[in-house]
Amino acid sequence: MIEMHVFGIAIDARHGHPIVILNDVNNKRALPIWIGVAEAKAIGYALDNFKPERPMTHDLLLNMIKALGYKVKQIEINELASNTYFATIILQIDDPSHKLEETKAIDSRPSDAIALALRAKAPIFVAQQVVADGTIPADFKKDEEEAQEFKHFIDGLKASDFKKQGSGPSELS
Repeated sequence: MIEMHVFGIAIDARHGHPIVILNDVNNKRALPIWIGVAEAKAIGYALDNFKPERPMTHDLLLNMIKALGYKVKQIEINELASNTYFATIILQIDDPSHKLEETKAIDSRPSDAIALALRAKAPIFVAQQVVADGTIPADFKKDEEEAQEFKHFIDGLKASDFKKQGSGPSELS
């Protein structure tokens, strides 16, 4: 599992649908997940630390989890199948003495799990295969700079650069 964080909410220019964008810790890879308007609003509120007068759905869910003696340990986006992401909310007994390590896994849509994780200040993990299949480069400028540096390095190579140390004249020359 790879830890990621919410970079923000964007709008799909073609269809106008909201997208939550997760980035890895180095901001090199981005995972765009298309979500509903209500979920985008819930995630946006959490990112802005907006506190409504009355609990919204994800606030209510977190209050219930706490009232039942659990806490949100983490969420995991663990599968991508047929362009659909699957997530799990991992609950842990809220035991300050850390004697009880019991956890429960709850199936969830990624958007709801993310909205809940933000409110609970819980980490967001993404399975390596989902990262491999679903992410795109996030730092295009840095990727381009690295590509140019590599091209410059390759352009400066000569066959004589490949001779063994301590040997005589290269057979490649």
